[in-house]
Amino acid sequence: MKKGVKRNNPKKERFPGLYNYTEILVKAALAEDVGPGDITNAAVVPARMKGTAEIVAKEDFVVAGLFVAERVFKNIDRNAVFNAGCKDGDRVKKGSVIARISGRLGRILTAERVALNFLQRLSGIATLTGEFVKRVRPCKALILDTRKTTPCMRKLERYAVKMGGGYNHRSGLFDAVLIKDNHIKAAGGVAEAVRKANRKYREEAAVEVEVSTLKEAREAVRAGADIILLDNMTPERIKKALEAIDRRALVEVSGGVTLDNVKKAAAAGVDFISVGALTHSAPAVDISMKVTRIEGKG
Repeated sequence: MKKGVKRNNPKKERFPGLYNYTEILVKAALAEDVGPGDITNAAVVPARMKGTAEIVAKEDFVVAGLFVAERVFKNIDRNAVFNAGCKDGDRVKKGSVIARISGRLGRILTAERVALNFLQRLSGIATLTGEFVKRVRPCKALILDTRKTTPCMRKLERYAVKMGGGYNHRSGLFDAVLIKDNHIKAAGGVAEAVRKANRKYREEAAVEVEVSTLKEAREAVRAGADIILLDNMTPERIKKALEAIDRRALVEVSGGVTLDNVKKAAAAGVDFISVGALTHSAPAVDISMKVTRIEGKG
């Protein structure tokens, strides 16, 4: 890698502005769900009735998004008390109480679905990420996410990947150079695309380029690419590409990576394995909320 490059280090990725960003998302989600008011609660639950509810795991999973759920309840009732029974990144068992919420019962029920939606989605991402991370041990390869995220949810979904033990790729189009097949066509080839990127951003960012053949991998190395992304290559082709690259660049694998084949890719000796499925296909985990105590009749 060329000297002076300010390359994103996935091991040092942080989440600046995450809480302000979360507050915006929470308010938007509540506006969508609650609208002008919860008419079921208005009809059925006395306004002053207080109570406690528990959020319970209905399966084993890795928790992510507790602080988001808390913000949901606090937005509906600023006096609500949210006590987490674990922390983000913890693996919980079926039946575990993830959190207890106390306050105005009607407001707790109004916040329930939005809070659970965030928790189920983010915990699903963390859980799937954890499975990929487990499959590649003890190889050196880091499991990375991609930009295949839910619109406007990227920061939270990237956070969930970290809670599952994974690492983050670029945040967006603005903070890293990643030359893909269509860029290569527009530039007139792999080597020319890499050279153009190096001329433009030599001191600002590492240059990563996607290749699908051994010939392209050799061209990328000669042109001075810092990271070479091997796209949709078999384990055998990955090994041959690594020999051609000969440690002159970092190597990432992407495309068609599953829980069943990720260990073979990692065992080849690559540095990174990026998996779009972490965020675009992670199933939501099963979580429920049950009222456990009612104080008075309101």
